[in-house]
Amino acid sequence: MRATRSEETPLTQDLTTTPLNPAQREIQETLGASAEQRPTFRDDLRDDLRSQLEHSFFELLHDEIQLPIFLSKHGLNLLHGCEARFMAEQDDEFEWSIPMARGTVTHKAIELHIGRRGNHTPIDLVEDAISRLENEERSISGFLRELVESDRAQLVADSNEVVAAFFETFPPIKRRWVPVCESRVRADFCDDNITLAGKIDLTLGQAKGMTAGKVIFDLKTGRSHPSHTDDLRFYALVETLKVGTPPRLLVNYYLESGTPRYEAVTEDLLFITARRVIDGVRKYIELNQTNPRPAEFTPGMNCRWCPINESCEAGQRELNRQAEEYDEL
Repeated sequence: MRATRSEETPLTQDLTTTPLNPAQREIQETLGASAEQRPTFRDDLRDDLRSQLEHSFFELLHDEIQLPIFLSKHGLNLLHGCEARFMAEQDDEFEWSIPMARGTVTHKAIELHIGRRGNHTPIDLVEDAISRLENEERSISGFLRELVESDRAQLVADSNEVVAAFFETFPPIKRRWVPVCESRVRADFCDDNITLAGKIDLTLGQAKGMTAGKVIFDLKTGRSHPSHTDDLRFYALVETLKVGTPPRLLVNYYLESGTPRYEAVTEDLLFITARRVIDGVRKYIELNQTNPRPAEFTPGMNCRWCPINESCEAGQRELNRQAEEYDEL
């Protein structure tokens, strides 16, 4: 007589067969949710979300704004943070740097790690990621090709640190978990005049009908910030508009500390996020119409990366305050 097949998910089965350290085990235990822990959403949820967004956007549009409008998680955060920085970044030409390139390189290296067979060291994956990015037609490609050897070595070292942390604190990813790196999500409205778009670091799992199963990860290298939660909620909204079934769980994973921050996706969360997006589009239109209102200055931790911080009085006061606080510590 054959044994009865276990009702556990593949992830929970792996808990008993794969030796993991505590950081890896915490992630895998969270991923291995039972069927009872996976919420089921109503069939018309996507239609209701889209209807609310579309109706609100049409009410905001008028003849004195330049279309189309493209909004990402970064732009949305700036609109709800410092509008002056949002406007400055619109006019400022983006320039690559080693810290900026590190994120792209590490995500590419993790993508290669997940897609390849066999074992590969983090530094080998980083080197391969840089080589591949150099030969692609992307804005980062020219920057990488022109790096002097010392700067390239610094980029390899910095990226290797992040990828090694991922190896050490994240459980080995099985292909049956349906891993996807750098997945693009997009939702268009008002005859393609307004677009919400993003690129998700890592997703695992997938929905079964209207039962949620996907987990969205944002991999972070610094300390936590409230905007990180907003970023994942934005992804959850656009993912729901794309697929119809919301993701099950949102995870900000901080590689330096091996700390995950979880949030379950609910219908209320999605409608709250939709209202935040509508308010962001309203602010965008007010700032970019023929007769725009003045942008508001909201100083904070991000002032150090603002392109106008040297000429911004509020930003200078905030940077001085941060320096004094650091000296006291």
